[in-house]
Amino acid sequence: MFGIPGKQAVTMTPQAVAQIRKLMERDGRHGLRIGVKKGGCAGMEYTMDYVDEPEPADEVVEQDGARVLIAPMAQMFLFGTEIDYETSLLESAFKFRNPNVADACGCGESIKFKDVEELQTERETQG
Repeated sequence: MFGIPGKQAVTMTPQAVAQIRKLMERDGRHGLRIGVKKGGCAGMEYTMDYVDEPEPADEVVEQDGARVLIAPMAQMFLFGTEIDYETSLLESAFKFRNPNVADACGCGESIKFKDVEELQTERETQG
């Protein structure tokens, strides 16, 4: 695990908490799993999927009744991320404020992370 003892891997704004709780209650789900996958013009994309049961290696973050599970392969890339939910005239979407992102494409949906060695060094110096 790449986290810092006693510190949640991700945090959620009140808007994100409300939306995640709404989705959990509406669909009777355990929570939302967040991950990353290869894709997009910058190399990686976030994923979000409904979860009925947590996987043994998932990191579970609960905040005010909202539950987010972080897939094992994504844990070090998402540590320190704030999840928000923004509503505008044109769209409503989850937004990720992630300090581990080195670059993003113009649309904001594709990201490039810092090198794995750099992320590990940052975690060790913070702990």
